[in-house]
Amino acid sequence: MSTTEAAERAEPTDANTDATDVTTDATTDATEPAGNAPRSPRLPHVPKQDRSRATRQRLLAAAVAALAEHGWAGSTVSVVAERAGVSRGAAQHHFRTREDLFTAAVEYVAEERSTALRALFPEGAADRREVVAALVDLYTGPLFRAALHLWVAASDEEQLRPRVTELEARVGRETHRIAVELLAADESRPGVRETVQGLLDMSRGLGLANLLTNDEGRRERVVAQWGVLLDEALG
Repeated sequence: MSTTEAAERAEPTDANTDATDVTTDATTDATEPAGNAPRSPRLPHVPKQDRSRATRQRLLAAAVAALAEHGWAGSTVSVVAERAGVSRGAAQHHFRTREDLFTAAVEYVAEERSTALRALFPEGAADRREVVAALVDLYTGPLFRAALHLWVAASDEEQLRPRVTELEARVGRETHRIAVELLAADESRPGVRETVQGLLDMSRGLGLANLLTNDEGRRERVVAQWGVLLDEALG
């Protein structure tokens, strides 16, 4: 075959050219709005700040879940990043150290739970047993399990200990305030503050017991008895 014949065979025929043109026209017609028809609305643009906030919240939630499931030793930044669906670099952009990530995570989820606890009783609680049950629930979920792992790690790691001690104090004060508010407790009366704190200590103890066995029946009886005790102590 001559070079000229090969070149001619390589060139597109009129039929091929027409088919290409038709395809192009059809594609153009399909993508361009017909006549004066309105264009399809564009997807809303999500500001960078909102995307960053959403990434941070996913990391915080993933950190608590990882800590509750794997403990401190098994919860690395890489594990949390994978669980949150982001890169390790993105995680380190938000949280410079592992300690930053996990203390922020426990505090964030504690704040979310506190908000949810208040929302359960927007007009106050009619029955103090309901408040006791809600407070006990705070100490029987993944947040308490995650916090417990963090406390244990802080007892062995000097770098982590002061941060967790400060965090525990803040969360403890806030939980106490919520309990006083929901129980309508008057802490100016002798013994009331200690009674409320005793309730929180009891709730924490039930949470610890729940880590090994889920004795729901006994927990319900304890909650009911504390409701009676609080009515007597708080009036």
